[in-house]
Amino acid sequence: MDWSPLLISVATSLAATAVTLVAGLAAAAWRQNRAGAGAALIDGIFILPLVLPPTVVGFLLLLLFGRNGPLGKLFLQFGATVVFSWPATVIAATVVSFPLMYITARAALEQVDPHLLQAARTLGASEARIFRDVALPLAWPGVLAGTILSFARALGEFGATLMLAGNIPGKTETIPIAIYFAVEANKVQRAMAWCAVDVGISIVLLGGLYYWTHAQRLRRERWGQH
Repeated sequence: MDWSPLLISVATSLAATAVTLVAGLAAAAWRQNRAGAGAALIDGIFILPLVLPPTVVGFLLLLLFGRNGPLGKLFLQFGATVVFSWPATVIAATVVSFPLMYITARAALEQVDPHLLQAARTLGASEARIFRDVALPLAWPGVLAGTILSFARALGEFGATLMLAGNIPGKTETIPIAIYFAVEANKVQRAMAWCAVDVGISIVLLGGLYYWTHAQRLRRERWGQH
């Protein structure tokens, strides 16, 4: 059995999660200090990939990164193309998993006691230092949960990846794409095997997340009793 879809999926999900973690935290921190119609519109744009069909997201990405798209033309000036390449799988996975990271990071940051942040400002700390040394450590459990959910979402991405990266064995063929084309070729056992791998990884991730959050809640309850 060719294990390249597993390696490609894991590498893609790790890369997408790293980008999503940084971008999601930055977007959540930016949104936290802003209000109004403009901020709400940006909020909707950030969450949009979560509600749009993946094929629509993939088509929009294809318009951006294709040879005639604005970003595609920019890359062509440097002799590079994004479409039907491994970076395309990372871009697709990043875009569809970003909303989960953004939503959970923003919710976690909003749970931080504002009095602690104000106390840090009173002591003369900069906003960057307040975020790094006060807000982020307190919001880290939620951020970690968002990171795991983003990884799981990136691992299961199919529609946008197929539209932007295609199905190139050993290069862009992720586990969901391998399952789809195995079914198309009537290779049911191969599709079932990849389904079992995908489900197994997802159960381990989500089960680990549940166990960790449950342990954190019990720890906080013990501290509260003391």
